[in-house]
Amino acid sequence: MISPFATGIYAGLGAAAAVGLAAGGYAYASLWPGSRILGKALIAPARPGELALTFDDGPNAAWTPRLLDLLERHEVRATFFLLGSRAEAQPELVRRMAAAGHAIGNHSWSHPNLARSSSSRIREELKRTQDKLEQITGAQVKFFRPPFGARRPAVFRVAREMGLMPVLWNAMTSDWSEASAERIAERLARRIDGLERRGRAANIVLHDGGHRDPAANRAPSVAAAEKLIERYKATHRFVTVEAWG
Repeated sequence: MISPFATGIYAGLGAAAAVGLAAGGYAYASLWPGSRILGKALIAPARPGELALTFDDGPNAAWTPRLLDLLERHEVRATFFLLGSRAEAQPELVRRMAAAGHAIGNHSWSHPNLARSSSSRIREELKRTQDKLEQITGAQVKFFRPPFGARRPAVFRVAREMGLMPVLWNAMTSDWSEASAERIAERLARRIDGLERRGRAANIVLHDGGHRDPAANRAPSVAAAEKLIERYKATHRFVTVEAWG
């Protein structure tokens, strides 16, 4: 027979476990790219052989021009999810992206965790960036990627009210902290090949900027992008997310 005291302990442990599971489930839902619990987002369709190179946190005065040069050399168009504050500082790079046919997306103004932000802060971050990007390019911006991939229902609701399609990803590695372009490219290639075996396109995240440091060294990321282009250009089609949205 279990004593009332023990029953109380077990009940308390059960409640604590339930809270822990709920917290863990929310963390998964708010940060994991494939989770749809808190709303649907564009990731990648069932189109093996298609690759979307996407770049976050720019523009970066030192590395974005070199990235644009290599994309032009290889005749590849990419998608850039820009921080409004960085775009304001480097409008000529934003105009160069648009003129080259790259897709431009909203990545917020200052890169906060929007899953922990109020609805008014979410709207301010997205609208300020949207206004700045459209002022610079003269064209409507249609796509939005939440910083860190972090979201809650209000994040996607505000984005959609502004006419923005949320975009996540299915191929990423820690290129922002990895010093080896070879390792970045190999890790992404394994992910791309695995997605293809499952009949999926690849939505690849790399970084041409840094949300903490506007002059972040992105040499490994840029070099890794070229390695991926050279590896897949003959057998795959590089697209922007506009081809899927």
